[in-house]
Amino acid sequence: MIFSLPRGGRNGTEPGTRARRPHRRRGGAPVIDFERLAAWMDDAGLPGKGAPVEHRLLSGGTQNEIHEVVRGGERCVIRIPPPEAPPDRDKGILREWRIVEALDGTDVPHTRAIAVCEDASVLGRPFYLMGFIDGWSPMGRTSWPAPFDTDLEARAGLGYQLAEGIALLSRVDWKAKGLHDLGRPDGFHERQVDRWTRFLDRIKGRELPGFDVAAAWLRAHRPLDYVPGIMHGDYQFANVMFRDGAPARLAAIVDWEMGTIGDPKLDLAWMIQSWPEDTGAPEASEASYVDLRGMPSRDRLLAHYAEVSGRQVDDIDYYLVLAKWKLGVVLEQGYQRAGDDEKLLAFGPIVLDLMNDAADLAESSGYTS
Repeated sequence: MIFSLPRGGRNGTEPGTRARRPHRRRGGAPVIDFERLAAWMDDAGLPGKGAPVEHRLLSGGTQNEIHEVVRGGERCVIRIPPPEAPPDRDKGILREWRIVEALDGTDVPHTRAIAVCEDASVLGRPFYLMGFIDGWSPMGRTSWPAPFDTDLEARAGLGYQLAEGIALLSRVDWKAKGLHDLGRPDGFHERQVDRWTRFLDRIKGRELPGFDVAAAWLRAHRPLDYVPGIMHGDYQFANVMFRDGAPARLAAIVDWEMGTIGDPKLDLAWMIQSWPEDTGAPEASEASYVDLRGMPSRDRLLAHYAEVSGRQVDDIDYYLVLAKWKLGVVLEQGYQRAGDDEKLLAFGPIVLDLMNDAADLAESSGYTS
Protein backbone atom coordinates (compact mmCIF):
# COMPACT_ATOMS: atom_id res chain seq x y z
CA MET A 1 0.00 0.00 0.00
CA ILE A 2 1.19 3.53 -0.76
CA PHE A 3 0.88 5.90 2.17
CA SER A 4 0.44 9.55 2.83
CA LEU A 5 2.42 10.30 5.96
CA PRO A 6 0.83 12.76 8.40
CA ARG A 7 1.89 16.15 7.09
CA GLY A 8 1.32 19.82 7.61
CA GLY A 9 -0.81 20.81 4.65
CA ARG A 10 -1.32 21.54 1.02
CA ASN A 11 -1.22 24.42 -1.43
CA GLY A 12 -4.26 24.66 -3.65
CA THR A 13 -8.01 24.69 -3.81
CA GLU A 14 -8.86 22.38 -0.95
CA PRO A 15 -12.01 23.02 1.06
CA GLY A 16 -11.58 25.92 3.45
CA THR A 17 -13.51 28.84 4.81
CA ARG A 18 -12.98 32.33 3.45
CA ALA A 19 -12.70 34.67 6.38
CA ARG A 20 -12.10 38.30 7.18
CA ARG A 21 -11.15 37.53 10.76
CA PRO A 22 -8.08 35.54 11.83
CA HIS A 23 -8.57 31.81 11.82
CA ARG A 24 -8.76 30.87 15.52
CA ARG A 25 -7.79 27.86 17.55
CA ARG A 26 -9.81 26.41 20.39
CA GLY A 27 -9.62 28.95 23.20
CA GLY A 28 -9.82 31.91 20.84
CA ALA A 29 -6.13 32.54 20.10
CA PRO A 30 -5.63 33.64 16.48
CA VAL A 31 -3.26 31.52 14.41
CA ILE A 32 -2.27 34.44 12.17
CA ASP A 33 -2.69 38.16 12.73
CA PHE A 34 -3.54 39.12 9.17
CA GLU A 35 -3.37 42.84 9.91
CA ARG A 36 0.26 42.43 10.95
CA LEU A 37 0.82 40.28 7.86
CA ALA A 38 -0.59 43.08 5.68
CA ALA A 39 1.72 45.62 7.32
CA TRP A 40 4.71 43.35 6.73
CA MET A 41 3.68 42.85 3.10
CA ASP A 42 3.51 46.64 2.69
CA ASP A 43 6.98 47.05 4.17
CA ALA A 44 8.27 44.32 1.85
CA GLY A 45 6.91 46.19 -1.18
CA LEU A 46 4.55 43.42 -2.23
CA PRO A 47 1.56 44.13 -4.50
CA GLY A 48 -1.72 45.39 -3.05
CA LYS A 49 -0.36 47.94 -0.60
CA GLY A 50 -3.13 49.29 1.60
CA ALA A 51 -5.73 46.84 0.34
CA PRO A 52 -7.59 44.59 2.79
CA VAL A 53 -6.49 40.98 3.14
CA GLU A 54 -8.93 38.19 2.38
CA HIS A 55 -7.93 34.71 3.44
CA ARG A 56 -9.09 31.16 3.82
CA LEU A 57 -7.63 28.17 5.57
CA LEU A 58 -6.35 25.56 3.12
CA SER A 59 -4.93 23.17 5.66
CA GLY A 60 -3.84 23.12 9.25
CA GLY A 61 -1.74 20.62 11.14
CA THR A 62 0.83 20.17 13.86
CA GLN A 63 3.68 21.15 11.53
CA ASN A 64 2.26 23.91 9.32
CA GLU A 65 -0.67 26.24 8.78
CA ILE A 66 -1.47 26.91 5.12
CA HIS A 67 -3.71 29.84 4.14
CA GLU A 68 -4.63 31.40 0.83
CA VAL A 69 -4.14 35.17 0.92
CA VAL A 70 -5.88 37.49 -1.58
CA ARG A 71 -4.93 41.15 -1.66
CA GLY A 72 -5.44 43.69 -4.38
CA GLY A 73 -6.23 40.97 -6.91
CA GLU A 74 -3.05 39.05 -6.09
CA ARG A 75 -3.30 35.49 -4.75
CA CYS A 76 -0.63 33.75 -2.76
CA VAL A 77 -0.22 31.21 0.02
CA ILE A 78 1.34 31.66 3.45
CA ARG A 79 3.06 28.69 5.05
CA ILE A 80 3.85 29.03 8.75
CA PRO A 81 4.36 26.67 11.71
CA PRO A 82 1.53 26.88 14.25
CA PRO A 83 2.34 28.08 17.78
CA GLU A 84 2.46 24.53 19.16
CA ALA A 85 4.90 23.23 16.53
CA PRO A 86 8.31 22.22 17.94
CA PRO A 87 11.04 24.89 17.84
CA ASP A 88 12.97 23.11 15.07
CA ARG A 89 10.12 23.87 12.67
CA ASP A 90 11.45 27.44 12.51
CA LYS A 91 14.61 26.15 10.85
CA GLY A 92 12.52 23.69 8.87
CA ILE A 93 10.31 26.36 7.33
CA LEU A 94 13.38 28.31 6.25
CA ARG A 95 14.88 25.15 4.72
CA GLU A 96 11.66 24.70 2.75
CA TRP A 97 11.90 28.27 1.53
CA ARG A 98 15.44 27.72 0.26
CA ILE A 99 14.26 24.83 -1.90
CA VAL A 100 11.16 26.64 -3.17
CA GLU A 101 13.32 29.66 -4.04
CA ALA A 102 15.96 27.48 -5.72
CA LEU A 103 13.36 25.94 -8.02
CA ASP A 104 12.48 29.31 -9.56
CA GLY A 105 13.88 29.43 -13.08
CA THR A 106 13.95 25.62 -13.42
CA ASP A 107 11.66 23.36 -15.42
CA VAL A 108 10.51 21.59 -12.24
CA PRO A 109 6.79 22.20 -11.62
CA HIS A 110 6.80 24.30 -8.47
CA THR A 111 5.15 27.09 -6.54
CA ARG A 112 6.55 30.57 -7.18
CA ALA A 113 8.75 31.94 -4.41
CA ILE A 114 7.40 35.35 -3.32
CA ALA A 115 8.91 36.39 0.02
CA VAL A 116 10.22 35.05 3.30
CA CYS A 117 10.18 36.47 6.83
CA GLU A 118 12.80 35.11 9.22
CA ASP A 119 11.73 37.46 12.03
CA ALA A 120 9.50 35.49 14.40
CA SER A 121 8.33 38.69 16.08
CA VAL A 122 6.11 39.52 13.09
CA LEU A 123 3.69 36.59 13.35
CA GLY A 124 5.19 34.48 16.12
CA ARG A 125 7.05 32.11 13.78
CA PRO A 126 9.09 32.50 10.58
CA PHE A 127 6.98 32.11 7.43
CA TYR A 128 7.07 32.43 3.69
CA LEU A 129 4.72 33.37 0.87
CA MET A 130 4.51 31.34 -2.31
CA GLY A 131 2.40 31.47 -5.43
CA PHE A 132 -1.10 30.03 -5.38
CA ILE A 133 -1.57 26.94 -7.55
CA ASP A 134 -4.90 26.83 -9.33
CA GLY A 135 -5.32 23.09 -9.60
CA TRP A 136 -6.19 19.98 -7.64
CA SER A 137 -4.58 17.53 -5.26
CA PRO A 138 -5.12 13.75 -5.33
CA MET A 139 -5.38 13.78 -1.54
CA GLY A 140 -8.73 13.68 0.20
CA ARG A 141 -10.60 12.39 -2.82
CA THR A 142 -12.75 9.31 -3.15
CA SER A 143 -12.27 9.26 -6.93
CA TRP A 144 -10.25 10.96 -9.65
CA PRO A 145 -11.74 14.19 -11.05
CA ALA A 146 -13.07 14.17 -14.61
CA PRO A 147 -11.89 13.08 -17.08
CA PHE A 148 -9.48 10.87 -15.12
CA ASP A 149 -12.32 9.06 -13.38
CA THR A 150 -13.40 7.26 -16.58
CA ASP A 151 -10.68 7.86 -19.17
CA LEU A 152 -7.93 5.40 -18.27
CA GLU A 153 -5.64 6.63 -21.04
CA ALA A 154 -5.80 10.11 -19.59
CA ARG A 155 -5.30 8.69 -16.11
CA ALA A 156 -2.06 7.02 -17.21
CA GLY A 157 -0.70 10.49 -17.87
CA LEU A 158 -0.98 11.28 -14.17
CA GLY A 159 1.49 8.49 -13.41
CA TYR A 160 3.92 9.58 -16.09
CA GLN A 161 3.73 13.18 -14.88
CA LEU A 162 4.36 12.05 -11.32
CA ALA A 163 7.54 10.25 -12.38
CA GLU A 164 8.58 13.16 -14.58
CA GLY A 165 8.38 15.58 -11.68
CA ILE A 166 11.19 13.97 -9.72
CA ALA A 167 13.12 13.20 -12.90
CA LEU A 168 13.23 16.94 -13.61
CA LEU A 169 14.04 17.63 -9.96
CA SER A 170 17.04 15.31 -10.14
CA ARG A 171 18.52 17.43 -12.93
CA VAL A 172 18.60 20.71 -10.98
CA ASP A 173 22.13 22.02 -10.41
CA TRP A 174 21.80 22.30 -6.63
CA LYS A 175 25.26 23.71 -6.15
CA ALA A 176 24.61 26.53 -8.61
CA LYS A 177 21.36 27.20 -6.73
CA GLY A 178 23.25 27.73 -3.48
CA LEU A 179 22.07 24.53 -1.77
CA HIS A 180 25.55 23.15 -1.09
CA ASP A 181 24.96 23.27 2.68
CA LEU A 182 21.36 22.06 2.72
CA GLY A 183 22.23 18.44 3.46
CA ARG A 184 25.17 16.06 3.80
CA PRO A 185 25.39 14.26 0.46
CA ASP A 186 28.81 12.75 1.20
CA GLY A 187 28.38 9.37 2.85
CA PHE A 188 24.60 9.44 2.32
CA HIS A 189 24.23 5.69 1.80
CA GLU A 190 26.83 4.77 4.39
CA ARG A 191 24.72 6.55 7.05
CA GLN A 192 21.29 5.14 6.25
CA VAL A 193 21.34 1.84 8.13
CA ASP A 194 22.98 3.21 11.28
CA ARG A 195 20.72 6.28 11.33
CA TRP A 196 17.43 4.42 11.04
CA THR A 197 18.55 1.56 13.29
CA ARG A 198 19.31 4.09 16.05
CA PHE A 199 15.94 5.71 15.42
CA LEU A 200 14.14 2.39 15.77
CA ASP A 201 16.08 1.56 18.95
CA ARG A 202 14.72 4.74 20.55
CA ILE A 203 11.09 3.87 19.82
CA LYS A 204 11.27 0.08 19.78
CA GLY A 205 8.41 -1.72 21.46
CA ARG A 206 8.42 -5.05 19.63
CA GLU A 207 10.50 -7.23 17.32
CA LEU A 208 10.21 -6.59 13.59
CA PRO A 209 10.96 -9.80 11.67
CA GLY A 210 12.91 -9.03 8.51
CA PHE A 211 14.44 -5.82 9.83
CA ASP A 212 17.86 -7.33 10.50
CA VAL A 213 17.91 -9.26 7.21
CA ALA A 214 17.20 -6.16 5.15
CA ALA A 215 19.61 -4.07 7.24
CA ALA A 216 22.44 -6.55 6.71
CA TRP A 217 21.76 -6.63 2.98
CA LEU A 218 21.81 -2.84 2.77
CA ARG A 219 25.12 -2.72 4.64
CA ALA A 220 26.61 -5.11 2.09
CA HIS A 221 25.31 -3.32 -1.02
CA ARG A 222 25.59 0.09 -2.62
CA PRO A 223 24.07 1.68 -5.75
CA LEU A 224 25.86 1.27 -9.05
CA ASP A 225 26.41 5.01 -9.00
CA TYR A 226 25.44 7.85 -6.73
CA VAL A 227 24.84 11.31 -8.14
CA PRO A 228 23.65 13.66 -5.37
CA GLY A 229 20.69 15.93 -6.02
CA ILE A 230 17.66 17.56 -4.44
CA MET A 231 15.43 15.04 -2.65
CA HIS A 232 11.82 15.67 -1.72
CA GLY A 233 11.84 12.99 0.98
CA ASP A 234 8.18 11.94 0.76
CA TYR A 235 7.42 11.91 -2.95
CA GLN A 236 4.01 10.51 -3.85
CA PHE A 237 0.62 11.58 -5.21
CA ALA A 238 -0.16 13.12 -1.82
CA ASN A 239 2.49 15.79 -2.31
CA VAL A 240 1.86 17.06 -5.82
CA MET A 241 -0.81 19.11 -7.56
CA PHE A 242 -2.17 18.86 -11.09
CA ARG A 243 -3.69 21.35 -13.50
CA ASP A 244 -7.38 20.97 -14.25
CA GLY A 245 -8.43 18.93 -17.28
CA ALA A 246 -6.66 16.61 -19.69
CA PRO A 247 -4.00 15.90 -20.69
CA ALA A 248 -2.45 15.39 -17.26
CA ARG A 249 -0.13 18.25 -16.34
CA LEU A 250 1.82 18.38 -13.12
CA ALA A 251 1.34 21.84 -11.63
CA ALA A 252 3.66 21.71 -8.64
CA ILE A 253 5.56 19.53 -6.24
CA VAL A 254 4.58 20.70 -2.75
CA ASP A 255 5.30 20.08 0.94
CA TRP A 256 9.08 20.25 1.22
CA GLU A 257 9.30 19.51 4.95
CA MET A 258 11.68 16.59 4.35
CA GLY A 259 13.62 18.16 1.48
CA THR A 260 17.40 17.77 1.49
CA ILE A 261 20.39 17.02 -0.70
CA GLY A 262 20.74 13.26 -1.00
CA ASP A 263 20.04 10.56 -3.57
CA PRO A 264 17.11 11.48 -5.85
CA LYS A 265 16.57 7.84 -6.80
CA LEU A 266 15.35 7.17 -3.28
CA ASP A 267 12.44 9.48 -4.11
CA LEU A 268 11.75 7.30 -7.13
CA ALA A 269 11.75 4.13 -5.05
CA TRP A 270 9.58 5.79 -2.40
CA MET A 271 7.07 6.58 -5.14
CA ILE A 272 6.90 3.07 -6.59
CA GLN A 273 7.72 0.88 -3.58
CA SER A 274 4.19 -0.57 -3.55
CA TRP A 275 3.15 0.33 -7.10
CA PRO A 276 1.43 -2.74 -8.60
CA GLU A 277 3.13 -4.21 -11.65
CA ASP A 278 -0.25 -5.07 -13.17
CA THR A 279 -2.20 -1.83 -12.96
CA GLY A 280 -5.02 -3.38 -14.92
CA ALA A 281 -5.86 -5.82 -12.15
CA PRO A 282 -8.79 -5.10 -9.81
CA GLU A 283 -6.35 -5.05 -6.87
CA ALA A 284 -4.78 -1.88 -8.28
CA SER A 285 -7.79 0.05 -7.05
CA GLU A 286 -6.96 -0.98 -3.47
CA ALA A 287 -3.17 -0.62 -3.55
CA SER A 288 -3.22 3.04 -2.62
CA TYR A 289 -5.28 5.96 -1.36
CA VAL A 290 -5.83 6.65 -5.08
CA ASP A 291 -7.11 4.25 -7.73
CA LEU A 292 -4.07 3.05 -9.70
CA ARG A 293 -6.03 1.12 -12.33
CA GLY A 294 -4.98 2.28 -15.77
CA MET A 295 -1.70 3.73 -14.53
CA PRO A 296 1.58 2.85 -16.27
CA SER A 297 3.31 -0.27 -15.03
CA ARG A 298 6.27 0.07 -12.71
CA ASP A 299 8.66 -0.80 -15.55
CA ARG A 300 7.20 1.94 -17.77
CA LEU A 301 7.53 4.48 -15.00
CA LEU A 302 11.16 3.48 -14.47
CA ALA A 303 11.86 3.80 -18.18
CA HIS A 304 10.24 7.24 -18.30
CA TYR A 305 12.21 8.41 -15.28
CA ALA A 306 15.46 7.15 -16.81
CA GLU A 307 14.74 8.90 -20.11
CA VAL A 308 13.91 12.26 -18.56
CA SER A 309 16.49 12.24 -15.77
CA GLY A 310 19.39 10.70 -17.67
CA ARG A 311 20.02 8.39 -14.69
CA GLN A 312 20.28 4.61 -14.89
CA VAL A 313 17.76 2.56 -12.91
CA ASP A 314 19.40 -0.88 -13.12
CA ASP A 315 20.03 -0.77 -9.37
CA ILE A 316 16.43 0.05 -8.42
CA ASP A 317 16.21 -3.07 -6.20
CA TYR A 318 18.69 -1.49 -3.79
CA TYR A 319 16.53 1.61 -3.51
CA LEU A 320 13.32 -0.41 -3.15
CA VAL A 321 14.76 -2.41 -0.26
CA LEU A 322 15.89 0.83 1.39
CA ALA A 323 12.53 2.55 0.77
CA LYS A 324 10.43 -0.31 2.18
CA TRP A 325 12.73 -0.77 5.17
CA LYS A 326 12.88 2.95 5.96
CA LEU A 327 9.11 3.41 5.53
CA GLY A 328 8.57 0.53 7.91
CA VAL A 329 10.64 2.31 10.56
CA VAL A 330 8.82 5.62 9.97
CA LEU A 331 5.39 4.00 10.30
CA GLU A 332 6.50 2.04 13.36
CA GLN A 333 6.99 5.34 15.16
CA GLY A 334 3.34 6.17 14.50
CA TYR A 335 2.23 2.73 15.64
CA GLN A 336 4.21 2.93 18.88
CA ARG A 337 2.61 6.24 19.84
CA ALA A 338 -0.87 5.30 18.54
CA GLY A 339 -2.73 4.99 21.83
CA ASP A 340 -6.35 4.59 20.73
CA ASP A 341 -5.82 6.32 17.36
CA GLU A 342 -7.26 3.80 14.88
CA LYS A 343 -5.37 5.27 11.92
CA LEU A 344 -2.01 4.90 13.63
CA LEU A 345 -2.91 1.48 15.04
CA ALA A 346 -3.54 0.31 11.48
CA PHE A 347 0.16 0.89 10.79
CA GLY A 348 1.02 -2.10 13.00
CA PRO A 349 0.46 -4.95 10.52
CA ILE A 350 1.54 -2.74 7.60
CA VAL A 351 4.97 -2.31 9.18
CA LEU A 352 5.34 -6.08 9.47
CA ASP A 353 4.43 -6.48 5.79
CA LEU A 354 6.92 -3.81 4.74
CA MET A 355 9.77 -5.41 6.70
CA ASN A 356 8.89 -8.82 5.32
CA ASP A 357 8.78 -7.41 1.76
CA ALA A 358 12.13 -5.66 2.24
CA ALA A 359 13.76 -8.85 3.50
CA ASP A 360 12.23 -10.98 0.74
CA LEU A 361 13.33 -8.56 -1.98
CA ALA A 362 16.83 -8.37 -0.50
CA GLU A 363 17.19 -12.16 -0.44
CA SER A 364 15.69 -12.68 -3.91
CA SER A 365 17.29 -9.74 -5.70
CA GLY A 366 19.86 -10.52 -8.31
CA TYR A 367 21.36 -7.07 -7.86
CA THR A 368 24.96 -6.94 -6.67
CA SER A 369 26.85 -3.69 -6.19
